[in-house]
Amino acid sequence: MEVFSERLKELRQGRGLTQKELAKETNLSKSAIAFWELNKRTPNAIAIVTLAKYFGVTSDYLLGLSEY
Repeated sequence: MEVFSERLKELRQGRGLTQKELAKETNLSKSAIAFWELNKRTPNAIAIVTLAKYFGVTSDYLLGLSEY
């Protein structure tokens, strides 16, 4: 899930958001976002879809299965 961690962090920073702000926007926990970005935990399917919709990317992109 290393690609997921990198892409999540890039997308978040690209929008100029802190982890806390992203958590509030997506109704996910700040600690979960921090763990995902540090590649310490794996997100569930609902979290992946939520983040993909929020950032306007595919879940395949977040997971490193696609470059788009």
